Amino acid sequence: MKRRQLRIAFLESHPMWIHGLPNGFRRLGHRVITCAPAPGRKGMLRRFKPDLILSIGWTPANSTPEKQRVIAELVRSVGAPHIYWSTEDPGYTDEFSLPLIRRVKPDFVFSIHRPTVRVFNKLSIRAAHLDFGSDPSVHRRVAPVSKYKATAALVANGYSKLYHKKPNHFRFHSIRRLVNPFLNKNIKVDIYGRDWTRMKKILAKPVKNSFIHGYLPYKEAIKVYNSVQFVLGPQNAEDRLTQRTYEILASGGLLITDDTPEVRKWFQPGRDLLVTNSEQQTKAIIEKYSKRPLEIERIRRNAVRAAKLHTYTSRARYVLRTLLQQGII
Repeated sequence: MKRRQLRIAFLESHPMWIHGLPNGFRRLGHRVITCAPAPGRKGMLRRFKPDLILSIGWTPANSTPEKQRVIAELVRSVGAPHIYWSTEDPGYTDEFSLPLIRRVKPDFVFSIHRPTVRVFNKLSIRAAHLDFGSDPSVHRRVAPVSKYKATAALVANGYSKLYHKKPNHFRFHSIRRLVNPFLNKNIKVDIYGRDWTRMKKILAKPVKNSFIHGYLPYKEAIKVYNSVQFVLGPQNAEDRLTQRTYEILASGGLLITDDTPEVRKWFQPGRDLLVTNSEQQTKAIIEKYSKRPLEIERIRRNAVRAAKLHTYTSRARYVLRTLLQQGII
């Protein structure tokens, strides 16, 4: 879709977000800036004269009503259309997404969850679906790094608060399906992410503290994906994919994840990734693929190819097409 270069401002500074969708718009030839929303940014935004302003998810940039009111004021002072990408649906739609939308009043909302789009539309909130993706400059194959080498790794937060509220949440069953078979075979699993010292009890066997590594800087994750034999990728539900699903595949990791309709909708098990419905099936995967390095390499190459259909460049193109159809731009 050929059009003039747009000036696009992302009111965000978190590494997990500024290296994704903003890069997609840049690759389409648009001028993009990213910045944390603060009252002092008003002058900078006015000088930049954005054609479009975007904010994302539930992050330190928008985590309180006060910060959300700052975003609303910045948008009003500039006068450009404001788009909000709601990435916490449906789990926190009522708790976070809707209150933010009501305070900030974006011109259009994208959600990662298709049914939530219908909820928004029923509330007279203009909305459409937008999934996660990957960026080839960030999520790519790299040489293995010795300190990350291992048989298996899990890169995910523990979410102990969610566990106390919803111990039967799909995510926790997913983690058990993926991790327990390795532990039961006495295979070390390196666990990266917050909150795991309080979550060890959900697993079948004790996990040594030395296997739990805490927060992993965003750009370090691809080094882990390329340094281990198996990357364990839990899903949060059957009707959507996690952000890391796309990032692991684009990085060429051998992903083991849940066998869900959404996984099969976009990727082919056995070709692009490996899927499991049970701990027994995960055990069979370990036994089969541990002895097949050539098969692992074939799947890793296919994973990168499959992920190319889901780059943030294609996501950005879709966003602009949708906003054009909606008369936003």
